[in-house]
Amino acid sequence: MTGLAFALLLSASLAGYVMNRRAALALRDGGQRLHSLGMFHGLYALLLVLVPAFVVTVLWIMLQGSAINALTMSGLPDGVVTDAVNPQLILTEIQSIAGGRIFGEPEPWKLEAAERMNSLHAASGWLLVLVVAALSAALLYTSRRQVAADFRARQAAERIVMGLMITCSLIAVFVTIGIVFSLVFESVRFFQMVPLTDFLFGTRWEPQIPIRADQVAAEGAFGVIPVFLGTLVITFVAIFIAVPVGLMSAIYLNEFASRSFRAVAKPILELLAGIPTVVYGFFAILTVAPALRAWGAALGIPVAPNTALAAGGVMGIMLIPFISSFADDALSAVPRSLRDGAIALGATRSETVLNVLFPAAIPGIMGGVLLAVSRAIGETMIVVMAAGLIATMNINPLDSVTTITVQIVTLLIGDTAFDSPKTLAAFALGLMLFIVTLFINILALRIVRKYREQYD
Repeated sequence: MTGLAFALLLSASLAGYVMNRRAALALRDGGQRLHSLGMFHGLYALLLVLVPAFVVTVLWIMLQGSAINALTMSGLPDGVVTDAVNPQLILTEIQSIAGGRIFGEPEPWKLEAAERMNSLHAASGWLLVLVVAALSAALLYTSRRQVAADFRARQAAERIVMGLMITCSLIAVFVTIGIVFSLVFESVRFFQMVPLTDFLFGTRWEPQIPIRADQVAAEGAFGVIPVFLGTLVITFVAIFIAVPVGLMSAIYLNEFASRSFRAVAKPILELLAGIPTVVYGFFAILTVAPALRAWGAALGIPVAPNTALAAGGVMGIMLIPFISSFADDALSAVPRSLRDGAIALGATRSETVLNVLFPAAIPGIMGGVLLAVSRAIGETMIVVMAAGLIATMNINPLDSVTTITVQIVTLLIGDTAFDSPKTLAAFALGLMLFIVTLFINILALRIVRKYREQYD
């Protein structure tokens, strides 16, 4: 039914566009002078129908699940839900039965609840279609009545578009604020259980702790230094490979390569950015890591099965197109007059690139490097497959290390309650990652401002 509702909404919007445009053109053909073009009359009708009905449809889809679950649970027999039984487990089993996933022989009341849930879903779908149809018809009628020679359709359509842009901007701002507050709130809960000094200055990361009184597990240690060192090692290896290769490839393609070679090489280079990270992970664990072990054995150097060098090296290959594309665009944006002026003064092409073009393009180049650093810090799949999961106090790139993002994923795997230091530690790591990324952004902005002042 959801697909039918969206199809009805789209059809009504297009019908409103065609209907109002034809009505406006008929007024024009009748000798009246329109304030706005017929296209804007149609666009106003399309937006007036599409936006409110779409918002209602999305809100309906978001809220119908909770409402149906509440109605289903309220209709259960008395005495089924007690303090000793988790209502969420009962609801999950009813949802599985309603979806056709039946294990064993469920109680009759569970089958009745599942049938009631399916009927409520069907009724909700048809009711959504009726609501969308009625709302679209009312909005179509409203927009059609507003067609007149003096109606400012263009301004009305622009106000709707402006409202959409403001709403999207506010949503983005509030989502960011919500993410920050959720990280801070859960991190405060974590630091109430684990001292901040132990987290920041501890040298052991072993988050496996006993959750129940009868469970056997380690005492747990939440020192973030080993995890942070592993993140720095892999990021440094990736940037050490990606930055020089990306910058030199951008300079060559922008200044020295022929047009035919650039037309072929640049798209091929940018294809690297579209390869899924899991493919890079397979390449690292199946090709790069065995090759490093073989070279290490030939040279008598011990190399771990999972190494930071393999993960960081492959990650550096993944980051090359980001740096190269940003640097190439930044170099292309430099005014042609600067190139011609440097060459007219007797500078060679290499001197022009190093002394004129590169300083002028440093803001865009720093943007690409910053994006690459952020991508390297936040990468997970390659590290999981090629670097390992165990946090060690080590900066040797030939050994196994782990990163902050990998530990966040590991801590949040499975259905775990957010009432123990083990799960809350993921939010503390996320807050630390957020602060580090913010510091990198501030540092990059200061560097860009400094180079701009020197260049100006």
